[in-house]
This record gives sequence, structure tokens and C-alpha cells, in this order.
Amino acid sequence: MNLIKKNIIEKIHRLPASPGVYQFLNLKNKIIYIGKAKNIKNRVKSYFQSIKNQSPKNIVMIKHIIDFEWILVRSEVEALITEANLIKKHRPKYNIDLRDDKSFPYIKITKEPFPQVILVRKVIKDGSKYFGPFTDVKMLRNIMKALRKAFPIRSCTYYLDDQTIIDKKISLCLDYHIKKCEGPCEGIVSQQHYMKMISCIEAFMKGNINHTVDYIHGMMRLASSQERYEDAIIYRDQLEAINTFREKQSLVANDLKERDVVVLANERSFGVSVVIRIRNGRIFSREKIYLNNIDSNINDVMKSILIRFYLNSESIPKEISLQVKPTDEKNIIRFLKLKKNTNVNFIYPKIGEKSKELRISYQNAKLLLGEWIIKKNKYNNFIPNTLSRLKEDLRLKNLPKRIEAFDISHLAGSDTVASMVCFIDSKPKKNKYRKYNIKSVKGIDDFLSIYEVVFRRYNRLKLNNEVMPDLILIDGGKGQLKYAIKALKELSLDYIPIVGLAKRLEEIYVPGNSEPQTISKQSSGLILLRKIRDEAHRFAITFQRSKRFKTKNRSIYLQLNGFGEKRLKVLMENFEGYKVIANSTPEEIKSKTKIPLKLAEKVIELSRSLLRK
Repeated sequence: MNLIKKNIIEKIHRLPASPGVYQFLNLKNKIIYIGKAKNIKNRVKSYFQSIKNQSPKNIVMIKHIIDFEWILVRSEVEALITEANLIKKHRPKYNIDLRDDKSFPYIKITKEPFPQVILVRKVIKDGSKYFGPFTDVKMLRNIMKALRKAFPIRSCTYYLDDQTIIDKKISLCLDYHIKKCEGPCEGIVSQQHYMKMISCIEAFMKGNINHTVDYIHGMMRLASSQERYEDAIIYRDQLEAINTFREKQSLVANDLKERDVVVLANERSFGVSVVIRIRNGRIFSREKIYLNNIDSNINDVMKSILIRFYLNSESIPKEISLQVKPTDEKNIIRFLKLKKNTNVNFIYPKIGEKSKELRISYQNAKLLLGEWIIKKNKYNNFIPNTLSRLKEDLRLKNLPKRIEAFDISHLAGSDTVASMVCFIDSKPKKNKYRKYNIKSVKGIDDFLSIYEVVFRRYNRLKLNNEVMPDLILIDGGKGQLKYAIKALKELSLDYIPIVGLAKRLEEIYVPGNSEPQTISKQSSGLILLRKIRDEAHRFAITFQRSKRFKTKNRSIYLQLNGFGEKRLKVLMENFEGYKVIANSTPEEIKSKTKIPLKLAEKVIELSRSLLRK
């Protein structure tokens, strides 16, 4: 280990004194921490000098650092953005973890001649506009409901442009006939009129509801003056939808300046941040962010919240009200100014209405944190009871905290695959799931297939010196269990507890006993095993169907001019099946696969033809 640290010190000497981002790696070459610095050489060196000045978390982390990598950037702001993007991508163990921030929903306005307004969970740099993130699903539904009622925006996913309309590729759907869409697909509504609606939606999403009201009110008066009374009634209903939404928003300030209020309540390594968006004196939305693995430095935590929350957001206000000053305050403000293309200010109110907003927001955050900690404590108390019961049922020596389960799936002996799912403390850990193509078995032979996959899985863990499970679960009876045990014996791993769970009578088989184990059907331990077995089965079936789709339809896509094996492989890796492809846009396919737009359109058309069969 001293030799490793010596190599690290030598590597530090070669670092430049420039802005950059650094990544610490452990023995498995996995990123465990990502940081940024104005002077990357001095910052990395500081970790390997005196331990006295290090936080407890850093002391533990430093023990696991085997190597590091770095990326040089042009400025501190670029370092800040690069750091945030890499943390979001890799989620290192020792960085602050914003729970679920990968899947926060956004409202997306696509970059098309006739844009779509849709909900997405992934931000792609495709020129579209994204509003969010939203953590309050109820509020998001209210917003989408108001938008759908107020604006007859198309709900179809086709790419519409002038040529598509001229060629009459798309016909009017039910939405047009029930007045939920104005028929841009057949050129019934002009692009200019459609884009006016989109600009109103953008204003609405930025909290400028008055602009939207004024536009619809003007359209209603024009329709009425031209004696288009049916249209006037539609505009009246749209106004009612907008006003109903506005009435649900709490009036919180006389000051109409747009701003966000950002607070954090924390206890030990847990925290909850609340972000309240105030637009035109009313609360537009309340967002809540749960944080794990935070340390005592609240300024660093606030920096992480601000950067990660606003990283992909179009909804950046001119003023952000904070309870504490974040680390790197100046660089964060520079980043927000560049993104918004106008001034952004941080304020730290101590008296008056804005101070009251902060206190109320903080009380909300404290309440949410208390509820979360209570739930975590209930969960932590529940886990040992379930696992203790399972330990007792199976007469195990140790608590089965880590359980790995296997299942085999095939279609009449073809496309045989296997799944491995992992549960830790009775919760699924999906990043540890694994899929296997069966290589050594021809035809239908579940026994040999189980032998192959168990051998491959634990041979790899053994070679890499990785953590072994406390219990292995095989989906099957005596035969499958026998071959799984055979694989473990050949690896000298037959000390690992293993059981088989047969589907027909939900019977459990254990090694050395030809009769099933007698366990109460109401046992929480048996219920947990069924849940894990069913998840392994679901995962195997999903993989098998995906593989079957790829095998069945590969020749169909290869018939397209300019579409070869490489493009097919990339397409299959990024899209689950032809149904997903059929409901995608050419821009989405291009952004994920680099397939040209025209060819992507043909791929979508072909996928839709498969749907109609």
C-alpha cells in the first residue's frame, strides 16, 4: 500500500496548477469520489498530506484510494459543470447523493416545426427546451392538466414539417374531432399560430401566467367579434382552466419578482432540501430533494444542491433566496448567469417577508426530514425481522442480508437466457442485476443452463475477490438445485447456503434433503423468497423477449439502404424493441444512435408497420 501511495505522490508532481476535475479510484478501478479545483495540483496533494485536517469521511475515503485521474478545463465554472455532470453519471460512494435526481421529471418542448409538449426523465442536448425538474408529482399533473385544457397541442409523436403535411403522411386523429388538437398534421392550423401557443406555454412554464391569460382573452374577443361563437366558447373554457390552476396557487408576496427559495434541513448524514418557486407573487411549485451521505459542511451541500438542481433547468429565476452561503458562490452565480443569459443574484434575508419565506420553507424541510427518518427507522426495524425469520426457516448460520437468485428462460429451446437478481436487506439492487446468454447448452436443458450460469457468476466473483452472497436462490426444484450445487463444489464454494424454490407448490428444497422443507406459507421469510424468485423470473422473461425481438426482426431492419450490422447493434442497445422505436422521434433516435435523421424516419416507419401486423 505504501508503494501505491508513493506512486500517487509521484503522479501528483506531474499535475498542472490549472482548473480541473479529479476522480479517485479504488482497487476495483471504480470511481469513489469526484471533485473540482481552481488549482488541481494543490487540491489533490492536500488529501495526502496531514490527516489531522481531514474530515472523518475523507479519512475513510483516502484509505481506499489506489489511483486517480483528472480532466483539465478552461475555467472554474467549466470545472463546476463538469464535476456536476460526472457526479450525476457515476454517483460515487463518497460524494453527496441526491436521491432519484437521475429520474426527476421535466416538461419538454421539442425542437420541431410543430413542437410536442411531453414529460421526460432524461435531458438530451437536442435543442429542445426543458422546464423543471419537478419532484412533486401532484403539482406536475396539475400543470400538465392545465396546459392540455388551455392549449390544443398535438399529442402524437410524429415528426411534423411542411413536407410531411404536403405528402399527407399523417391523418387527423380523434383529438382533432373532440377539439383537443387543431390538426397541424393536415395543415389545418398554421405553424405561426401553433408557435404562438408554444410561446404562451413557455411563458406559463416560466410563471408568467398573465401573458397566457392575455393571449387567450384576446383570441376569445376576436372570435366573438367575428361571430365564431363555438371558438369563443373553447377559449372561454381555456381561460377557466388557467384561472382554476392559478386559484390553487398560494399568494405569498406582494412583490411580483420571480425568485426561488432554497433551504436545507439535515440530521447526521441525511438531509432534505426544499425549493419553492415563486412567480408573480404566487407559489408556482414546491420541490423536495432527499440527500444521503452528507457531511457537516452545509455550505458544500448547498453548492451541490444548486448546481445539480439547476444543471438542466430552463427555470432559473433572477433571484434565489438562501439560508446559507454556498461554497464557490461566485462561480455558481457565473454558471447561472451564463445559463440564463442575464443577471442572477443570491440573497440571504434576515428580516421582512423574504426572511419569513425562508423560515416557513425550512420548517417544511424539517417536517419532511422527520417523516423520512421515521420511515427509514421503520424500514430498518422491519428488515431484521424478515431476515431473522428466513434465517430461522432455513436454519442458516448467518443473517441472509445479500441474496442472489437465478432463473432460466427460453422459447421452445431457442434464445435461452438466464437472469441473476440481487437483493440486499430485502430490497432489490438493480445496478447489481446481471443477464446471461447461455453458451454451452443446446436445446432445452434447464439443469445444464443453471450449472453454466452459476459457475460463470461465482467463478468471476472468486477471481475478482468480490463479495459473495449470504444465500443463493434457484428458481426450480431438486434437479436445478443439484446442478447449481455441482457448480459451487467445482469452485470450492459449496459452503454458501443455497436453496431451490419450486413454482408448482411453492416448495423449498435444500441440499442433502430429497423432500421439500416444511415452512409455513404465511412466513415472512417465504414471502420474501417468492418476491425475489418472481423478480428473477420477470427479469429473465424481459431479457428473453428482447433477445427474441432482435433475432426475429434484425433482417427486416437490415433491408434498409445504409443500415448495416453496426447501426443495428447500436439501435438494439439503446431501444428495448420495435414498440419503443415506433413511439420515438427521429431526433431521439439520432441523439442516441447517431443514425441520420432520414434513415431514422425510415426505421420508425418500419417499426410502426410491425406494430400494425
